[in-house]
Amino acid sequence: QVQLVESGGGLVQAGGSLRLSCAASGSTFSRSSITWFRQVPGKEPAFVAAILNSGDSTVYADSVKGRFTISRSNTNNTVYLQMDSLKPEETAVYRCAAPPVGTRHRVALMNWKVYRSWGQGIQVTVSA
Repeated sequence: QVQLVESGGGLVQAGGSLRLSCAASGSTFSRSSITWFRQVPGKEPAFVAAILNSGDSTVYADSVKGRFTISRSNTNNTVYLQMDSLKPEETAVYRCAAPPVGTRHRVALMNWKVYRSWGQGIQVTVSA
């Protein structure tokens, strides 16, 4: 099991940037893919980006390609999400999550129902 804690959220103007961090603890972090989802009230979590355990493969939602960058430091047990050119409609609670160890397929990574370990979430608000 891996425990996850997000930080770095807040209020930013449209077009601005934020960097989220997901600090992990637990023995399986270096073997775990980590994914960012975002959620608004009344809706299911929406896939944003994922990074495999080695850090050499990433997956992005089409809506964030070219603006968001996911990265990880297995030394610091942290995954980052750099978000640039933010839009008001991207206001949400952002949560990092870890799927079962060994989950690598794109379809599985994008399915929030696969995940068992979740952070508590952090608010990102993008003002118009």
